Amino acid sequence: MDREQAGTLFRQFLETLPRGPATHLHILTDADGDGLPAGALLLRALHVAGYSNVTVETRGKFENAWMPSVHERLRRLAPEALLIVDLGARPDPILPGVPTLLIDHHAPFGTPPGAVLLTSYGTEPTATSGLLALWCAQAIAPALANELQWMAGISLLSDLGDKAPFPELAESKKRFGVTALKNLTSLLNAPRRTAVGDASVAMNLLLRVDTPKQALSQPSAELDALRAAKLEVNEALAIARKSPPRFSTRWRDELGADMIAVRIDTPCQVHPLVAQIWRPRFPKAVIFGVNVGFRPGYVHFAGRAPKPVNIVKFLRAHTPAGADGTFGGGHDQASGGALPVALWNPFALEMGWGPELQVNSDA
Repeated sequence: MDREQAGTLFRQFLETLPRGPATHLHILTDADGDGLPAGALLLRALHVAGYSNVTVETRGKFENAWMPSVHERLRRLAPEALLIVDLGARPDPILPGVPTLLIDHHAPFGTPPGAVLLTSYGTEPTATSGLLALWCAQAIAPALANELQWMAGISLLSDLGDKAPFPELAESKKRFGVTALKNLTSLLNAPRRTAVGDASVAMNLLLRVDTPKQALSQPSAELDALRAAKLEVNEALAIARKSPPRFSTRWRDELGADMIAVRIDTPCQVHPLVAQIWRPRFPKAVIFGVNVGFRPGYVHFAGRAPKPVNIVKFLRAHTPAGADGTFGGGHDQASGGALPVALWNPFALEMGWGPELQVNSDA
């Protein structure tokens, strides 16, 4: 998927809207440093292009686009069309009969009936959802997309890092300042990692500022909230970093690597960060941050792997019966899942971890 293909597909979807520019188009996007700028870019570009009835929301803590509670909330909003952004792709319906476009870069499970999938998965390098959103915005509001290119830069920094091989990142750093981009990326990622996990304040900031430096220098309630969120996350991470690693060699031949689990207990979403922190120490292993305190009755875990180890393929081959459809989603080297405690305990044993990874049923 390149820029021209993304723009063409996006315009074709807009042409199907039941009431044209007056259609109530609702955007549901991920709450991280990729999904947030993607959603903001799309909404602002659509408004400039004359689509006056566009709304946006970020997913809540441990939500996904296929949860019945999310579907009920969407039904109350009564959108006439949907954009599902940076939340993966599954074959299950979301809102049957409502035109739906999924914009994503994760390994897909399938596409909902009647929906359209705009994806960069399978291409190298893989464009982030925020970069896909920029390409869509360029197709309908090129002047605005040029002004807000830095949002795609944040998306690339957040998901792929400072070395992401896309010219849009290099240009964003040159035009808008690498320090400002990095500082804002860190702040935008903080709210979804807090115990509450509400990133709407980050979205509100992106919907009204024009540059990263404006976002960081102009006093605002949103900026104060982002700084407070980052402090909360840093405190939780400082505790989580002290947890010891647990090793498993059981699946070395199939996976092509040993597995290491780091068990933590916090309502903050720092288990992906824990996995990233341990990666340099064990660069040839797959590291899992395992969080038993993120969601009552569940264990959430996030894995990070070296190339060419494919943990999406491995997890999908070992998905426990009863796991939801998001298990093993994500990227080839960055995947995980969430399991009820009753499913997690036998899964952890199957993976080769000992009693340290078992969780009490009332956890």
